[in-house]
Amino acid sequence: MTNNKMSSSEYNLQSDKRIIYPPIFHNLGVSAFFTDRAVGIDKERVSLLSGIPIERIYMPVQKHTDEVIIPDNSLTSVTGDAVITERDDILIGIQTADCVPILMCDTKNRTVAAVHAGWRGTAKGIVKKTISLYCDLFSSTPGNIVIAFGPSIMSCCYNVGFEVIESIERVSGSGDFLFSKGESWYVDLVGANMAQALSANVRQENIWISALCTSCHDNKFFSYRKSGAGQGRQGAFIRSLP
Repeated sequence: MTNNKMSSSEYNLQSDKRIIYPPIFHNLGVSAFFTDRAVGIDKERVSLLSGIPIERIYMPVQKHTDEVIIPDNSLTSVTGDAVITERDDILIGIQTADCVPILMCDTKNRTVAAVHAGWRGTAKGIVKKTISLYCDLFSSTPGNIVIAFGPSIMSCCYNVGFEVIESIERVSGSGDFLFSKGESWYVDLVGANMAQALSANVRQENIWISALCTSCHDNKFFSYRKSGAGQGRQGAFIRSLP
C-alpha cells in the first residue's frame, strides 16, 4: 500500500461519478467513498450509490466532540463525531464542509470507522481515540488499520488563532502541519490527524490523502470557511461487505 494522493485533474476526470473511491481500500472487502456537493449527504442518492437501504445508513449527530459511537440495533443517531462498527449490514458515514472526513478499515477483521475531525476534534484526539477503541474493543492491531483522508480545507486556506495552534500541538505534537506566515498562523488538519495516527503505530504506507482543498475547490465541495453557514455538506461513507 502506498501513501497516494488524488490530484485535482484526476478528480475532474471522474467528476461524472460525483464520488471519490480511495484506491487504498481496493480489494479489502469494503465499500468506501467520499461525495462532492452534487451528491452531498442526500440519503436517497447515497443509498443508490451504495446499494444500502436508507434506513440502514447510520450518521451521528455531530457536535465537534471526541465521542466515538458504536451503533446499536435501533440505529438511533446520537451525539458523536466518529462511528465504528463490525457490522456488514449498515453503511456508516459523517458529514463535513471543510473539516477532515476520515475513513478507516481493519484489514484483518474488516471493522470500519468514519471520523469527523475539525480543529476541535483534532485537539481532543479523536483519531487517537478511535484507533484505541479499535484495539480495545475489536482486538485490532494498528499495523492492520488502513486510513483515507478525504477532501478538506488545507493549510493554504486555513489560518487560525494561536490558541488553536496550541490546542492541536498538545495532542498531535509539533510538526510542519503547524506553521506561520508573517503574523498569521496556519494548520494542516490532515497532517495533524495523520501525526496522531502515526503516533498510534498506524503504518505510513497504510494512509491515503486526497489532495483536494474544499476551499480552493468550492465549486465541487461545500466550504464553511469560503461560503459561511447555511450551506450543504458532503459526506464520507464506508461499510464492510458481507
